[in-house]
Amino acid sequence: MIRTDIHKPKNRSQIRQFIGREFFILKRKWSWHFSGKKYAKCVGNDQFTNSVFKHRSMIMRPLAGVDMQLQENKRTNLKLAIEKINGLQIKPNELFSLWKLVGRPTKEDGYLQGLVLKNGQIDSGIGGGLCQLGNLLFWIFAHSPLNIVERYRHGYDVFPDVNRKIPFGAGATLAYNYIDLQAQNSTKNTFSIRLWMDEEYLHGELLAEMPVVENYQVEERNHHIRQQFWGGYSRHNQIVQIKKLKNMITEKLLVENHAIMMYEPLISSEY
Repeated sequence: MIRTDIHKPKNRSQIRQFIGREFFILKRKWSWHFSGKKYAKCVGNDQFTNSVFKHRSMIMRPLAGVDMQLQENKRTNLKLAIEKINGLQIKPNELFSLWKLVGRPTKEDGYLQGLVLKNGQIDSGIGGGLCQLGNLLFWIFAHSPLNIVERYRHGYDVFPDVNRKIPFGAGATLAYNYIDLQAQNSTKNTFSIRLWMDEEYLHGELLAEMPVVENYQVEERNHHIRQQFWGGYSRHNQIVQIKKLKNMITEKLLVENHAIMMYEPLISSEY
């Protein structure tokens, strides 16, 4: 049964937030060096032709009360980040880590102020907007044999479903470097990530050295909205991967989402 109770969020001081963030950043860097995990880092020259799945997402989304310059800056931030990932090969037993490849976004490296979410509120920060890359890659990985081993979701649902193309919660939030997106290649195949941008869209495609015979689909299950005991509303669902191979169908729960809604929902009578 999907959990539906969410405690009211606590307000922590900026100093406590800073100390906590830097502690977890150092902890993750320690893990990178001493965990013994084999991270994908090779950008190959091989041009794989077996397309596993591809997706695109609109770069500029007009949002009420949001400075469009932040979204224009996002284009620059995305361009810098995808240059570190485009062409990457994920070989058998290797682990994809977005932040290990991209590194810490800084002004010195050309990253600009972009849109970020802090405690459910819209804000700006250096490198803001890279969550769109996390969302795109999560959706692609979810339609592939790669095993998603680390993924996080915002604890807040900030924007209503206006022209939503994929289910709520079918993405991945990012914050350097401990809120990461990671995927393990447990197959004998080698995969390659292709990323590019045009004027309207961020594009991504996963390719394979050998054909992938399974077919992957993703479904939303158990979506519902609930009023919490402290007065706010929360939103819940599950994202399930369905793998089909000939006459055999298997299902795997990818993620379970629980988010505090930051806008007034239209509640049906059952709630």
